[in-house]
Amino acid sequence: MSDSFVRRFLFENLDIRGAIVHLGEAWQQMQDGRDYQPTVAQLLGETAAVSALIAGQLKQPGRLTLQLRGNGPIQLLVMDCNEQLQMRGMARSNPVVLPAPVPELLGADQGGQLLMSLDMPDARLPYQSYVPLVGNSIAAIFEHYLEQSEQQPSRLFASASRRGAACLFLQKMPDADARDADGWHRISQLAATVKTAELLELDAEALLTRLFHEDMAEHGLRLYDAQPVCYSCPEDWDKIRDMIRALGRQDAETIVAEHGEILIRDDICNREYRFSPADVAALFAESTGQALH
Repeated sequence: MSDSFVRRFLFENLDIRGAIVHLGEAWQQMQDGRDYQPTVAQLLGETAAVSALIAGQLKQPGRLTLQLRGNGPIQLLVMDCNEQLQMRGMARSNPVVLPAPVPELLGADQGGQLLMSLDMPDARLPYQSYVPLVGNSIAAIFEHYLEQSEQQPSRLFASASRRGAACLFLQKMPDADARDADGWHRISQLAATVKTAELLELDAEALLTRLFHEDMAEHGLRLYDAQPVCYSCPEDWDKIRDMIRALGRQDAETIVAEHGEILIRDDICNREYRFSPADVAALFAESTGQALH
């Protein structure tokens, strides 16, 4: 089984559902060539795990984009994930980011926001929502967001290191109190005992057994098959060529004359696209049906 996955579970007799996310290779590939500072990497990794959790609920083709934006030392955490759990992401921060409370790092009290955008092929425009950054951790910020958007009590725990990122999610369903009046409180309290090392290192079965072994035996727990997650940031030369064509020949040639080339930086994929004077000439020759000799 892949070391990057989303695995959902259900306490059948308690009406409480949840999920475990673990990102190994997918998270490591996202960091390649980035040289993130430890504090930045931790927050981005936790955001990656939560993004996979939310995108794993997509039932039809679509692309989920989550952005945490503010004026703190970390200005941007962005994660992009489709229904196949192919994901990519990046962070933008000051050159030096010292450890500090998460709200301070993200500039929560300076207008920091969480933006969620869902782009579906059949929709004319993406669905977007903006909410303030409420919470003292990445997990708390998204826990608040999920509770507000789904109108159900939720608990979320997340952690990340250089090697891996993970999260544990629980949600109380409408009939939970009728099934067991104390069930949600009990399961939530047990989940809160999870340790960082357990979240990052234990597989789904071992983690659930460690946290909930008595309730698993008494109330039944259904563990669903894992959904694999992967890092995906393919080159898209056609899109870049279209961007240059949209500039127009005159503006494109002006840029080449001033800089010797056209350089387009793809920040989220950590990639550069370069076009020499000959490349630009050929590009516009193609668009006008001319041939270069």
